[in-house]
Amino acid sequence: MFPGFDGLLTLSRREGVDIRPTLLRVLTDLYVQTSVHTAEEERQFVELTSRLIDQVDDATRAAVRARLSIYPHTPAVIMSQLRLHAPAPRPLARSITLPSSLEPAAEEAKPRATSTLSMAPRDAAEISEMFFNADTGDRALILHNLATAPLRAAPQIHPSRAARAIETLHMAAFASDVENFTTELGETLILPAGIADRVVNDPGGEPLACAAKALGMPSRVFQQILLFLNPEIGTSVISVYRLSRLYDVLDEHSTLIMLAAWRGATMTEAKAKYRPSLYDDERHRARATPAQSRPGVAQPGSAPLRHGGRDGSGG
Repeated sequence: MFPGFDGLLTLSRREGVDIRPTLLRVLTDLYVQTSVHTAEEERQFVELTSRLIDQVDDATRAAVRARLSIYPHTPAVIMSQLRLHAPAPRPLARSITLPSSLEPAAEEAKPRATSTLSMAPRDAAEISEMFFNADTGDRALILHNLATAPLRAAPQIHPSRAARAIETLHMAAFASDVENFTTELGETLILPAGIADRVVNDPGGEPLACAAKALGMPSRVFQQILLFLNPEIGTSVISVYRLSRLYDVLDEHSTLIMLAAWRGATMTEAKAKYRPSLYDDERHRARATPAQSRPGVAQPGSAPLRHGGRDGSGG
């Protein structure tokens, strides 16, 4: 599955080009594309990945960590090295019990990772899309693992601004005014219209729970919003109960990291649309014109002589 990777690592060290982050990303992508692996493939993956994890930058490690956190067959050695938790069983709504790893007291006892690393637009877009494309259980696991990721979270919304927004969102939900609800949420959290629309209209409801937690919304207000804003969620007792339980155990720090990912993901689209206008562009747009030769400057004594006669030279 991984031919030639040792040779690439040797070449990168000799040539002075650090391709270890790219290799780790490629290794991870290849591994998660298949649900079943032989013992030899798992051994090779563990051997190569365990060497690279401690040698790459924090942004690459965080992206790989997020990818492997939702893969059900990540080797135990790699999960331990990345400090990942095994996915908890998904019971029915009437028998939901909190795993010990998700207890609020246990979360408070864990030392918080130093969050000083800003996400590159590519990493932010990858984490954002991974979250939106994941299913219910994987979304909860992603948010849980982001709580210990060494990524810089978005700053908290000012309390007075958050209080006004929560009141407006509460009234908009009572009136089932999805348009104004989306606009207010996007403006308060500084999200582009497209991301805000995905957050509000997501059928699972986890992005909305994440956004509300980042805003500091009280749990009872969030529950009332669930009941009135989206009929598909509000008429389902299981959905309301599931999202309410998720909201109660969500770590605010992880939701602020996801908020930073949503903001950073839009920079990728902006860079793709932006084309700088430089002097070189003007040169390429200019129409080709034939070169015009300047008339030569006559040298002294080089003018033709005129003869006398009717030309007016006298005589």
